[in-house]
Amino acid sequence: MSLIGLDVDARGVAQLRLTRPEKHNALSADMMSELEDAARGLAQDRSVRVVVLGAEGASFCAGGDLAWMRAQFDMDGATRKAESRRIATVLGALYDLPQPLIGRVQGNAFGGGIGLISVCDVAVGVTGAKLGLTETRLGLIPANIGPYVLARMGATRASEVFMSGRIFDADEAVRLNLLARTVAPDDLDDAIDAEVAPYLMCAPGAVAEAKSLMRDLSGPVTQQQVDASIDALATRWQSEEARDGVGAFFDKRKPGWQ
Repeated sequence: MSLIGLDVDARGVAQLRLTRPEKHNALSADMMSELEDAARGLAQDRSVRVVVLGAEGASFCAGGDLAWMRAQFDMDGATRKAESRRIATVLGALYDLPQPLIGRVQGNAFGGGIGLISVCDVAVGVTGAKLGLTETRLGLIPANIGPYVLARMGATRASEVFMSGRIFDADEAVRLNLLARTVAPDDLDDAIDAEVAPYLMCAPGAVAEAKSLMRDLSGPVTQQQVDASIDALATRWQSEEARDGVGAFFDKRKPGWQ
């Protein structure tokens, strides 16, 4: 069974959805592979003019699947680094889409879910949603998503939430430059339609070139940054804090530092 959904309407608007609601759309290895394949296919499809990234269920994305993360403790260094690279590769594929990418954030987002929002060109969220870079609560670091979070928020705003694991609401996410705006849940679809509509009045080739130019002028996320982040997370996985933090989550206990 597929873990993502993809539909393209007659206008060329693609709806790309996470469809693992029973797990709060946590990113498993299979889900990330499917998401990467979909993104690369959309990038090559000239009939697609706008991509909307959304999710089914109560949560947008709970981050990396913790069972997948826990399995990395038993891997050798090279295999662990390859697994770590999965989410970086997915985010890179979405970030590199030539089409505008609009985030439809219908619920809570944590960890890797913040990374997914950060690679969108614009994201609209619902009032009441909770968000957070919660990796440090598990003894980990927001490494693979880091280059995209910093590109989105800027260092000053990101520093308010990047290291603390603090949960913040959707209104604060607007102040942090993560979301463009918030709307009531019943108004979300109309808000997304309003974001999509202007692009359908524009020349698609010009939109793609404008997006590429904007990235060049503002300083794109580089492969060097991505590789450094992957290495940083692979190193952190070897720490006793990481083993204790992830183990504490599964054992429903407090980690040693609390």
